[in-house]
Amino acid sequence: MTTLRTDRLLLRPFQLTDADDVYAYACDSEWGRYLPVPSPYEYRDAVEFVARSVLTSWDVNPAFAICLNGRCVGGINIRVDASRGTAEIGYSIAREHWGRGLVSEAAMAVMDWAFNEFGLAKITAMADLANTRSSRVMEKLGMRRDGVLRSERPSDADPGTRQDMVVYSVLRDEWRARTPA
Repeated sequence: MTTLRTDRLLLRPFQLTDADDVYAYACDSEWGRYLPVPSPYEYRDAVEFVARSVLTSWDVNPAFAICLNGRCVGGINIRVDASRGTAEIGYSIAREHWGRGLVSEAAMAVMDWAFNEFGLAKITAMADLANTRSSRVMEKLGMRRDGVLRSERPSDADPGTRQDMVVYSVLRDEWRARTPA
């Protein structure tokens, strides 16, 4: 397991003691508006999420707690498909920290690590088409919009409807050209 540091953040494996912090931000319905999470978000959901994150193999799904000033304020994971040399990154952060560049900062560190650690050719990200904040994060990361997957998954917020998902990606060569070695 790996720990990464950025200017403002500590990115480390989740610990069982993070459940209280996760619940504190995840019970905010606005936080989970575009995420496939239970609503309402119960304390047991936080415990189960943290436990899954602790137990999941880092060979295929490294999951980092985003820590700011000693508190877990979000999470970022990368689902690796080693046979294809690709991965998909996912992230979330407490609403009180939206718009401060923390997710972009965390994602840059994780993506740089993942390209090196797994020898990836491409990293993708997906978000609800209506989640423009997430699309802006992907663009800040140097990802290009690949397209929209229409009616990709059932809506958690509105049963009986489906969500369109936007897909972004960045290739290894594009990433290397964008960031210093």
